[in-house]
Formats: sequence, C-alpha cells, structure tokens
Amino acid sequence: MPGASAAQAPLAAASEKTISGAEVNARPLSRPAEALEVAPGLIITQHSGDGKANQYFLRGVNLDHGTDLAISIDGMPVNMRTHGHGQGYADINFLIPELISSVNVRKGPYFVDEGDFSSVGAIHVSLIDSVARTMASITLGSFGYNRAFGVTSGKVGEGNLLVAAEANLYNGPWDNPDRLQKVNGVIRYSQGTLDNGFSLTGMAYGNKWNSTDQVPLRAITSGEIGRYGALDPSDSGNSERFSLSGRYRDTDRDSATKLDFYAIKSKLNLWNNFTFFLSDPVNGDQFHQHDDRVLGGINASHTFKYNIAGFRNETEVGIQSRYDDINVSLGNTIKRQYLSSTRSDLVKEGSVGIFVQNTSFWTDWLRTNIGWRGDYYNTSVNSLLSPVNSGTANATIGSPKAGLVIGPFARTELFLNAGEGFHSNDARGVTIKESPSDGSPVDSSPFLVKTKGAEVGLRTKLVPGLTSSIAFFMLDSASEILFVGDAGDTEASRPSRRVGFEWTNDYKPTSWLSFEADLAMTRARFRGSNADQAAAYAELDGYPASQIGNAPGNYIPGAPNMIASAGIRLGEATGWFGALRYRYFGPRPLTEDAAFISPATGLLNGQLGYRFENGWRIQLDAFNILDSKSDQITYAYGSLLKTDSLFAACFPAGGGAPTAPAAVCQTGIMDRVLHPVEPLALRVTLAGRF
Repeated sequence: MPGASAAQAPLAAASEKTISGAEVNARPLSRPAEALEVAPGLIITQHSGDGKANQYFLRGVNLDHGTDLAISIDGMPVNMRTHGHGQGYADINFLIPELISSVNVRKGPYFVDEGDFSSVGAIHVSLIDSVARTMASITLGSFGYNRAFGVTSGKVGEGNLLVAAEANLYNGPWDNPDRLQKVNGVIRYSQGTLDNGFSLTGMAYGNKWNSTDQVPLRAITSGEIGRYGALDPSDSGNSERFSLSGRYRDTDRDSATKLDFYAIKSKLNLWNNFTFFLSDPVNGDQFHQHDDRVLGGINASHTFKYNIAGFRNETEVGIQSRYDDINVSLGNTIKRQYLSSTRSDLVKEGSVGIFVQNTSFWTDWLRTNIGWRGDYYNTSVNSLLSPVNSGTANATIGSPKAGLVIGPFARTELFLNAGEGFHSNDARGVTIKESPSDGSPVDSSPFLVKTKGAEVGLRTKLVPGLTSSIAFFMLDSASEILFVGDAGDTEASRPSRRVGFEWTNDYKPTSWLSFEADLAMTRARFRGSNADQAAAYAELDGYPASQIGNAPGNYIPGAPNMIASAGIRLGEATGWFGALRYRYFGPRPLTEDAAFISPATGLLNGQLGYRFENGWRIQLDAFNILDSKSDQITYAYGSLLKTDSLFAACFPAGGGAPTAPAAVCQTGIMDRVLHPVEPLALRVTLAGRF
C-alpha cells in the first residue's frame, strides 16, 4: 500500500540501507536489473542477450550471475542452486520496477537470517500492495525498443486486489537483432498493513531472445565483424517462470511473527558459443544448457520482546527450508541442433536452516546483537549418462554472528560487525568422480564453503539533509573447488581475501533537489601460491603464458578495484523534472598475473520530463549520453577462430599433422574478450493515471 510501511528496524551495520520504490523509479533504468543498482557499490551489467540473468559485481567480487549475492523478491529467493548456467543463477527479468515498494540492502556475513549466497551481500525487494490510481504507460525507443505496462488495484472484500502486466520487445544495436519478446504478469491480494497483515501473490513470466555474446577483440580489430557483430548468430535463449508466494505478519508490543512461503516453476534454455572452434574445428563449440525445476520453501521467525534487569531485549528464533527438484543437462549443438550430450542429471536438493539472535539495548546509545545460524544440506544426484557420478551427499555448517552499535552521538552512530557465512556448491560437483568429457578422475567439491567477514563503519546525519556513511570491510573465502556449468567439470581455486571501503552520501537540501555520490574501493587477492599452475606453463615450450592462458599470480580475475556513481535529481510532484546519473566501473585484472586488464567504463544516463496535475507524465530517458565505446563486460581466455593462423597450425587442411604443440591447440589464443557498451539510446514514455 502506498504510504503503509513497516516499522523501520534500527540499522545493524553501516553498509545497510533501505531505498523506497519512488527513489528507485526516479532513476533512468535501461533494464529491470538496474533497479538493484540503488545498492551502493553494486554494478549490474550483461554479456549476452537481455533475457539472460545479469552479471553482478560488488565489494571486489565478480559475482557472475549471482553467486554470493542473495536476491529475493517479496520473500522468494531468486538465486538458483545446482543451476544449468552457474551456481546461484539470479535472473530478475521478471521484476517490474514500477511495482517496487522498497529495496533493503545488506552486505557481509553478519545477519543470522541470511543464508546461502549472501556472504557478499543480500538484496530484498518488497512489492506494493495497491496503487492510488490505475496507471498505464507506453515506451518507444532506439533500436526497436517497445514496452507497454499497466497496473490497477481495487477493494475486494476486506483487502486489495492488484493486477499488473508488462510486454516488451527489443532488438538492440546488434547486427544480429536480439528480437527479445517478453511478457510479465502479477496478481496480488493483500489485507492489513506490512506489520499486521498478509498477501498472496501470483507471477507469470515468459521470454525469448537472440544472443550476441562476448567476442575476442581480434575479431573486431581485424574487421572480421563489426563492434556489434556476432561470431555465432545462432546463440539464443528462452525462459519462463511461474510462482505463487505468500506473506504473513503479526506484530504487537511483546512479539512479532513473520512467515513467507513460495512455490516456483522455472525453465531455461541457453545456446552459447564462447570459444568458437577451439574444441570442435568442424561443428564449432556451441553448447546447450537446460534447466527445468520446481522448488518450494518456507521462512518463518518469531521475535520475543522482554526486559531483563531493566534492560530491553529482543530474541528472534527462525527456521528456513527449501527443496529443489531439478532436471539439468549440458550438450553440444550446432546452430541450436543437437550433436551430443555431456551431462544429464536429475537432482533433488533440500536444506534446512535454523537461527537465533539476541539484541540487547543496554543504554540509549549502546546495543549489541549476538547470533548463530546452523544449516543442513542434503542432495541426491542421478547422473543419467555417467552413473559413476551419481550419489548422495549431506553437509552441515554453523555460522556465528555478532554486532555492536554505539550512538547516536551528534546524530552519528558507530557500527562494528563480524561473522561467518557460506555458500553451497553445485550438487553435481559434490558427487562427481570422473570427467564427463574424457572419463579422467576428478576431485569432488565440498558441499558448503565457509566465508568470514568483518566491518567497522560510521553513519551520520550531522549535516541537515545529508546522510553519509563509510564502512571498512574484510572478506575471506576458504579454499574451494567450484563446479563449472559450461563444462560439466570441476575447477579448483585458492583462498582469497578482500579488503576495502565504501563511502555513501545522500543529500537533499530542498524538496526539489537531491544528490547522491558513492565510492567503493577494494583490494582483492588470492592467498598462497599456485606452484602446480606455474609448472604447467613451464611445459609449454616457446609459447608465452600471456598468449595461452592465465599465468601464475595472485590477482583475482574480474575483481573490480573501484566502483563509483554520482547523481542529481530535480523536480517536484508536478511540473518539470530531470535527472543525471554517472556510474564508473573501474579496470579489473582479467588474468591472475594481470597481463590482461579490462578498460574502465564510465556511463552517463539522463532523464527529462513533465508531470501534469491530472496525473499524466511524458518522459525522455537517454542512455550512454557520451556514447562511450568501452566494454559492458570483459574477460580474457583462450579461443580459436577459423581466421586465426593458429587454426591452420592446429588443424591443417587435408588432415596433416599439427605444426603447433598440442597444449597450445588445446588452449587457443589468449585474448581480451568483450561485450560492448550499447551506444547512445533514447526512449520516450507516455504515462497516464486514471
């Protein structure tokens, strides 16, 4: 309900923040996931078609498609475990930004009610229950962008019924158009308030698209393709998602009860070709990833409020449970036509987490919280193609948490936090015994991987209209073995450590003017050495490591060292309004020796519009105003094109003996591989309220 909000719990960390839906929608958004960039220090980008889950970067971590960033929509987890395209895959293309009520941002493993995938951060999106007036909008824009949206609500019995729908078409600037076709629907019934009430929500989503994936830089500089060209125009994808979820809240002076439940049916098909002709010189390296699952779960907690020896205390006890029934497979294709299967698995994965936390209010300026979380995971993997990789596994892990808040003094608070967390690995990697590609022995992965973190920070409102915070943090991740969804195999990595700070500022000097400025800097390094990797490179006679693979080093590929953003918004509830927002994505090492480094990317977006007193609005959004030619996302790895001289050396015409070493042919040509930033684009929106 607009205007209805739950009682704001006191912040537990300097980096915690809650942003209203109105603030989210005041920004120019080129895609739904960018709504989450209200989280300071978070960069969200894309390396493929716009129907695929986005790529996330936060606190010096390349989170891929969601690993270690837990995302939920109205209590439903978005991250998918044991997923066909990567552990923690978090696709929020079903999110309709106009329906956002608030976004709560947490960072670090300090919160007992945050479980799997939350070590770096957790983002919880809440949806509105009703709208004051029916609203409809149409958006037309560059490169074939078309979007229609509508939402209405009304009284039904003692509650409110909300119905919303969205349809979206988009080609993009690509030589091979995306031809994205997306439909979205939401129906929601609610009663009461966010503190005392309930809601029941149904969602339906479908999408299909072509993909222009990342390409090696040499293909562009040689003129083989243009900047927006594709090397395999048959890459594409489709997805669908259906869900039913519920929320219940009961709050009084002495206690508070929370209950969320959900059931989700989702399906995804992806066709990608990242290495082109490295593995198969005849048919190419396109592969198909399929994920089809049903999952359900429940989150419940009860808070007791009481006094001991005159000191106020709150003790929360909770349980979280989830079960996934998964059909997941990986195979080789040519132009989306089946060639062979690499893996096909039926996976059942369940988990139960329990937690308890006590918050003590010792004085008006001192409070502490101490908590503990325990998680149990169980899985059964039925490997249809390699029975030896079938099996069952279970694991438990405990995670202590603690926090201290001092203040406010002069409208300023000091926060100290520390805790342990975890993330789960792909169940197929937990039971694996041999490589699905060549049958060689493979080490299995640990089911649950521990993380440790600490943070100290300040938050102040000393200056009228200004909220400013600074947080210094450290995050350690244990040595782990990760399942590689693109290969159906496992890959080892070393322990890592990240240290850094985040500085966040929101300033609203008047009702019609506001400023935002955020800066996040991180030093990310592997810990320890990698002697085995160094020895492997020594065997590649005469070929520099920088040309054939990641040379030994302690840099973490893809880890950003600097992320910054700044914005200004002007306007009242009616009349002219506008916004400018700049976001900076700093350079990242792409290999462990930093022989390849991505370019920095700076994007300026803007908005200008007019709100009429009758509720109508016309708005112009401009994206990449400076027409940057940088990369939207960058990698460095080996690939092979038929136009490469190495291709002829590895696969001579007529079937002769290769003239290049076998190891070089297996690795290909190391190159910067990029997905370019989309050029300047304009979108016009006409919206009305009735």
